Amino acid sequence: MELKHGFYHLIAILVVAIWGLTFISTKVLINHGLTPQEIFFYRFLIAYLGIWVISPKRLFTSNWKDELWLMAGGLFGGSLYFFTENTALGITQASNVAFIICTAPLLTTILSLLFYKSEKATKGLIYGSILALIGVGLVVFNGSFVLKLSPVGDLLTLLAALSWAFYSLVIKKMTGRYPTVFITRKIFFYGVLTILPAFLLHPLQPDFNVLLKPVVLSNLLFLAVLASLVCYVLWNVVLKQLGTVRASNYIYLNPLVTMVASVIILHEQITWITLLGAGCIIFGVYQAEKK
Repeated sequence: MELKHGFYHLIAILVVAIWGLTFISTKVLINHGLTPQEIFFYRFLIAYLGIWVISPKRLFTSNWKDELWLMAGGLFGGSLYFFTENTALGITQASNVAFIICTAPLLTTILSLLFYKSEKATKGLIYGSILALIGVGLVVFNGSFVLKLSPVGDLLTLLAALSWAFYSLVIKKMTGRYPTVFITRKIFFYGVLTILPAFLLHPLQPDFNVLLKPVVLSNLLFLAVLASLVCYVLWNVVLKQLGTVRASNYIYLNPLVTMVASVIILHEQITWITLLGAGCIIFGVYQAEKK
């Protein structure tokens, strides 16, 4: 691991750690009656308004092709990703979703190698990725290897993972052409725009008595300001500095953060299988990041 990139590796770990905690906030909001699409809409709308304060000047990209690419980014990294993932959580087991979503780095690597000749897959990266994915399986299923298949839910989760992989490629394409904050602002805008059709089925009916409750408002602000506004900007910087493939490998750490949070917040027990899985994830990510 290069010393000059050490700072960006730390940022990647910090971002993934925050994203690993978002499931708790989402669960709290769902328990207060908010639907997954409402949570996403409020989350990205607040983030968009927040980033507008930082980057208000430029409205559009240099040409319509770039504008379409950023619209695709808002769809893949925003509305489609969250809609498919959250819908899958209501259909299939949470463990299935947690595991399948962690195929995103592997899918990102495959797509990057297909579309970008500049990306190279070393043996360490391939072996490290596979080891980390095995570790994810051990942590998520925790010895209960009775995998209950739910074709619709599992396919939706795979679509979410594929969606995130495409988002990573869109950011790689746009990086260098425009400032990171501008790219992120456009992602939020098109994320909000492309989730609107979902409200044709379930119309948006804001209940301000619920939304202004301290517990609801604080969790929405955590998701919008920290997990979206700050983390999306930082993640897009990380993708630029470390490259799509190397940065994406840190997503394997997500279940690790969830596991630690579950122990601290939900007082769940850690078994030797989850510890073995945690070791596989950490060593696998380390191997994948080595040059």
